[in-house]
Amino acid sequence: MGKPPVVYGQSTRPPRGDYARAADDYTCAQNHAAYTAADHATYRRLYERQSALLPGRASEAFIAALPSLGIKDHIPRFEEINERLYQATRWQIVAVPGLIPEVPFFTLLANRKFPVTDWIRTPAEFDYIVEPDVFHDLFGHVPLLFNPVFADYVQRYGEGGLKAAELGACEMLSRLYWYTIEFGLIREAGGLRAYGAGILSSSGELAYAVQSPEPQRLPLQLERTMRTRYQIDSYQQTYFVIDSFEQLFDLTAADFAPLYARLRGLPEFAADARAAAA
Repeated sequence: MGKPPVVYGQSTRPPRGDYARAADDYTCAQNHAAYTAADHATYRRLYERQSALLPGRASEAFIAALPSLGIKDHIPRFEEINERLYQATRWQIVAVPGLIPEVPFFTLLANRKFPVTDWIRTPAEFDYIVEPDVFHDLFGHVPLLFNPVFADYVQRYGEGGLKAAELGACEMLSRLYWYTIEFGLIREAGGLRAYGAGILSSSGELAYAVQSPEPQRLPLQLERTMRTRYQIDSYQQTYFVIDSFEQLFDLTAADFAPLYARLRGLPEFAADARAAAA
């Protein structure tokens, strides 16, 4: 069955994957046998490059959890990761053909199921890809699902997303996802570190986000974050910083309905708007 080109988060272009094989909830079986030797080689090269860049840049929790992915030299089987992941935090990963609509996305997260795109980029896309692929999702997102506090935050975000969909506030909540789960920074004893998947899976943005003097880095604050637009085709000009995953979890405990109502009457910030404009 065909799927509409309306997708959550990063793009509204027609999806790249084969949606005809997806079930009604947009999940599908990972056809591991369909990966070619070149596909596995691409995954291995990406893994080797990114893991070498992590020390001093990635959060300690991410580095500690990365070995939980298992094998490094070829694309893992999702069911093998799930054996470890479910035991650790009661989460599972499920295969999807690509980006999926908002409500199915939120529903999966609320049920502790993380959608992982099952196709991998071509060698020509090695340094940059527009849509998330299996490397981005596995390497960038899945390790921190082994962290109990962060895993609980992602579930709470999914539950909040279902409420936001009812209130017509998905765009505001999507910015929270973008600036935390995708492009979040955390302050640790060793300094500023990345925990967002979009940073951790990018060879260029990892050093830029943590070390470059160019972008501004603001303490995570819900109103500012939900009012700030984001960039999908270049490095971010604004990052939001947390002090702990516990802080992130606690921020999502409130009922966001009054916040959505208040923000609808306020102007948005451009992705590169400096803090003085707040």
